[in-house]
Amino acid sequence: MRQAIYFMVISALSFTMMNLFVKYLVHFSAAQLIMFRSVGSLVFTMSFLHYKKIPMLGSKRTLLIARGLAGVTSMGLFFLAVPYLPIGTAVSLRYTSPIFAALLAVVFLRERIASVQWSFFLLAFAGVLVIKGFDPDIHLVGLLLVLCSALASGFVYILINKIGHNDHPVVIVNYFMWISFIVGGTFSIFYWTTPRGIEWLLLLSLGVFGYFGQLFMTKAFQSQVTNKVVSLKYIEVISTMLAGIVWFGDRYPVLSIMGTAMVILGLLLNILYKTKKHT
Repeated sequence: MRQAIYFMVISALSFTMMNLFVKYLVHFSAAQLIMFRSVGSLVFTMSFLHYKKIPMLGSKRTLLIARGLAGVTSMGLFFLAVPYLPIGTAVSLRYTSPIFAALLAVVFLRERIASVQWSFFLLAFAGVLVIKGFDPDIHLVGLLLVLCSALASGFVYILINKIGHNDHPVVIVNYFMWISFIVGGTFSIFYWTTPRGIEWLLLLSLGVFGYFGQLFMTKAFQSQVTNKVVSLKYIEVISTMLAGIVWFGDRYPVLSIMGTAMVILGLLLNILYKTKKHT
């Protein structure tokens, strides 16, 4: 239990650092952020697959490519949304992706949503409306971009479900990073800003923090106490909001904070319901 908690806290803090650097580097194009985010992670995924002698191309290649395209779409939309929103708000709104995943699963996987889950989803979406209605710093363009990012992330969940256990998780991530590198690198040709000094290091660190955030979250979820540590996943939202206040001077009205709490509560209740249902 203690080890799982450590893993989740390290994961949340790693993602927080990545979020803050993304906000700090918003003067670079989303394409460049995508490219550097992928390069930093590819160092680890390629090394791991080579060391473990795992075939890099995988078996379900069409689905792996589709997952990569959905992932880079979600990432790109999130990076485009960040300049329009306080970073903590952007992160909390992107966390609505499990709701979109559940709705998409009804259509593509023929799964059923329990009545009580609908109430959780309504609570979360009500929180989104509260944030938009009472936070003057919420730009409509940013809100739409980040919700579209969450929708694309929902498709990622569906595609990973389709891939199943046929391919190693690192193979799936490796595809995602290579496709991100190709897409981001291609568009960077047209939207390039030359980094200066420490900006090179900060850009490359996006992939490092992203990789370790994912790695330690996976380790925590692989433990036998998933239902007890899953709530710690939302430390990322809280820590990003607090750091955004200190670093960028972000402001969060009381009702906006209440809306964020509604989003997190709705998502958390849904996760706990699903976890209890399958135990």
